[in-house]
Amino acid sequence: MFCPFCSAQETKVIDSRLVAEGHQVRRRRECVICHERFTTFEGAELVMPRVIKRDGSREPFNEDKLRAGMQRALEKRPVSTENVEKSILTIKSKLRATGEREIQSQFLGNLIMDELRHLDKVAYIRFASVYRSFEDIREFGEEIARLGD
Repeated sequence: MFCPFCSAQETKVIDSRLVAEGHQVRRRRECVICHERFTTFEGAELVMPRVIKRDGSREPFNEDKLRAGMQRALEKRPVSTENVEKSILTIKSKLRATGEREIQSQFLGNLIMDELRHLDKVAYIRFASVYRSFEDIREFGEEIARLGD
């Protein structure tokens, strides 16, 4: 760590503590050259894969977009915010676990549908109807029948 005051390369850690509910480490440091003290914060950098859309374009994973889509499907359904957040964390964990730099949007859509299926069957059908672009009532009925199996 470079000293922000004199740019020396040698600093020593005086104190370390967990902050932000254990998601960051706060370190109090001292420069061994000028003896100035400063604080740094360390956190894990969790890189999410890029999403390859159906048209071939690529975009960064967007957690807000994921949350908005799930909330739209869950609108007026008896599902707690806590359970939605747990599902979002599960989806993100599964994405990171692939180890891929890029994933197909269909893969992400299937992860979302799996989580919605566990949270609320009506929300699952809502999301699936938009995601899979159901053309008629027959496709809707087939998806409901699959859900019953």
